[in-house]
Amino acid sequence: MDTDFTAKLIDVYPSSYDYPEGFAVNLTDGILRVKFKDSWERPEPMVPGDIYEIDVGLLPISNLFAKGHRIRLDISSSNFPRFDVNGNTGKNPGTSAIRIPAVNTVYHDDIHHSYVLLSVVTGC
Repeated sequence: MDTDFTAKLIDVYPSSYDYPEGFAVNLTDGILRVKFKDSWERPEPMVPGDIYEIDVGLLPISNLFAKGHRIRLDISSSNFPRFDVNGNTGKNPGTSAIRIPAVNTVYHDDIHHSYVLLSVVTGC
């Protein structure tokens, strides 16, 4: 099996007169095609039911989160049209017309730690 994990770091603006429901701004994003988690040269499909530690790298960004703003991290298995849709078959996403739904789980408990690592600059 093959699948993707995508991540988007988002600045969530609070409600205002012009935007009573607030709005969200994508700051940066990234993708991991999981079959390449260990090597670009030797892709290895995942085994359904096994748990894997993966790292979805985001492109570098600098942002001042103003008072009242929130930081959001969206995790998904797709970020189309930014990245080609992965058919979850192990074939190349850009060339295969076959699509199989994937059911992915992100674990976040005492044994399986899920986190986002952000650098913070203070005193600016």
